Amino acid sequence: MLNQWLLIGILAIATYLSRFFGVVFMARQKMSPALRLYFNYVPIAIIAALLVKQIFVPTDGQLTISLPVLIACISTVIAIKVIRMFLPSVVIGIVVGLLVRYLLI
Repeated sequence: MLNQWLLIGILAIATYLSRFFGVVFMARQKMSPALRLYFNYVPIAIIAALLVKQIFVPTDGQLTISLPVLIACISTVIAIKVIRMFLPSVVIGIVVGLLVRYLLI
């Protein structure tokens, strides 16, 4: 459990620092398209890394798939595509994940 919090902390610091340096040091300079693309994809990459770590759980030396987390992620994606609002979609994903975890599995 401590490793997950350490990972979250390190990734949060990396995200904050990349945004901070991007704003402070490059505010008056024109950014190249590659650098702009980098700054746009850093948060997405961090969230993806956290999700993959939660979906694939090490058990007895092997990776197993956490079905509640996977189903929650899939339901969140479907909700975002249907209702096109981020926060309600995340809430739907959380509720579906909890229902799957505590009622079906």
